[in-house]
Amino acid sequence: MTEFSDSSTKTLNFNVGVLGHVDSGKTSLARALSSTASTAAFDKNPQSRERGITLDLGFSSFTVDLPDHLRDGGGRLPYDSLQFTLVDCPGHASLIRTIIGGAQIIDLMMLVVDVVKGMQTQTAECLLIGELTCPRMVVVLNKIDLLPTAKRQSAIEKMTKRMHKTLENTRFKDCPVIAVAAKPGGPEASDAEEPQGVPDLIELLKKQTYLPQRDPGGALLMAVDHCFSIRGQGTVMTGTILQGSLAINDNVEIPALKVTKKIKSVQMFRKPVNGAMQGDRVGVCVTQFDPKLLERGVVCTPGSLRTLFAAVISVRKIGYFKGSLSTRAKFHITVGHETVMGKVTFFGLPPAAPPDANPPLPCSLETPFTFDREYFYQEEYASGQGDGGSGSDPEQWALLEFERPVTCPSLCLVIGSKLDTDIHANACRLAFQGRLLHGFEDKNYAETALPQLHICKTKHKEGQVERVTDDYTVIGRSLFKKETNLQLFVGLRVTLSTGESGVIEGGFGQSGKFKIRVQEGLRPETIQLLSSSSKKKGKGGSKGGAAAEEEPKADSQPVSIHLHFKRYIFDPHKKMVQS
Repeated sequence: MTEFSDSSTKTLNFNVGVLGHVDSGKTSLARALSSTASTAAFDKNPQSRERGITLDLGFSSFTVDLPDHLRDGGGRLPYDSLQFTLVDCPGHASLIRTIIGGAQIIDLMMLVVDVVKGMQTQTAECLLIGELTCPRMVVVLNKIDLLPTAKRQSAIEKMTKRMHKTLENTRFKDCPVIAVAAKPGGPEASDAEEPQGVPDLIELLKKQTYLPQRDPGGALLMAVDHCFSIRGQGTVMTGTILQGSLAINDNVEIPALKVTKKIKSVQMFRKPVNGAMQGDRVGVCVTQFDPKLLERGVVCTPGSLRTLFAAVISVRKIGYFKGSLSTRAKFHITVGHETVMGKVTFFGLPPAAPPDANPPLPCSLETPFTFDREYFYQEEYASGQGDGGSGSDPEQWALLEFERPVTCPSLCLVIGSKLDTDIHANACRLAFQGRLLHGFEDKNYAETALPQLHICKTKHKEGQVERVTDDYTVIGRSLFKKETNLQLFVGLRVTLSTGESGVIEGGFGQSGKFKIRVQEGLRPETIQLLSSSSKKKGKGGSKGGAAAEEEPKADSQPVSIHLHFKRYIFDPHKKMVQS
């Protein structure tokens, strides 16, 4: 494995996401923890400074001695120090898309909770994003200076218990909870007041670190969160390497702009380095590029990312989402580092499949998606029969059709949300999650590619036998409308309620009636039943005969005709198929 650095010291970079409800004190906490602020850090956005909330992902870092449990590099080059990069994610509900962007690069999540207010809607949403994207968490109860000194300890214990209760059914069960006051006296207080509990928090973070899986191989993918120019140098893009590695003189592509640039220099927290790899936070300098063109986005190895107009994903509903997930509905789709509106079509395996043939896993790739299989169209996401879909939902997929093309890596996490829900409503807006399994890169995918996606709708029509013409032929009615083109249905099999099977031979007259040929011949009892019911009809005399034949007969049992077929929803010819 390549380690990039100009100096002899090897620093392990560990990304800690600081998430939580607006005003829980995340930025103050990051500031208290940090020694070096990177360019994007601490609310550079003027709108954010005004309102005192983080509007973009702020990054800052601090370095500590390497904890003992990381001293054995696990077969890699040993590290000398540990750098915590703090990713301060915005807590404002309307900015959830930014959090999702940040959460994809996080090794450990620090959930900041206002000790006075406890869990709030956005805290719960942050927790969900953490569950989808991050293996470990630490809960930080902030603002303990607001608690009366006499009752402080008991209030902290009470809130700690409450947090453990909230987390007991999540992947963060039994995670550590610690209490601090990042900015005693609040944002207006002087900086002379020492933060409380921060050294203990640093020790706790050190204990929670592990060697993240870092792989310099594969194509480069870097999430850029800030872009600015330095006179005489060029344009600097700062961000985090999500996969692969980069080095001076490498060419990188900005896929959103279809532009390729050469890397002139690389810095990690203001120190020049030759290159960097997955998990590292870097500044990359390129020339002749206008920073206004790219505030946020991705850069990659030229040609390695695909721009998609639509995609097939594996899909799981998020349990806390209260709405239904309907086909044809529009959702905010976060894929890679972009959030776009998209229309969704849900589909699943044939209902005949044994229920436990493939026990579902979250985002499972148990039954691999393939164009060779036949799938069934669903009007909405199918929830399991359990308690609101607690992992018992059947395996299913969704076709997402984007309102504008998105650039993303394959197999990336996809999150569907209803971000237009009232931000003050006490409701989770994250609706579903999944993995991108197949992308459509052709703008005309609906004509060129979707017909290969065999999603079918089953149809059932019911009509009645009007009369027998001979032992092998009956005339049917009430199956088609007068204006239906009967030629489309010629040759399809039907069954009679008396058990015989036949084939539609063609139309009969102009009113939507049709002729059925019964190859095996009608049974004598069917002929008798039909002749007796037509005799009863005949008794009405010829006057008003047409009206008389429509009258219901209490004592005759009409023979019904059943037509079952399916249509593939993306078949341009709308052909009817019988298996």
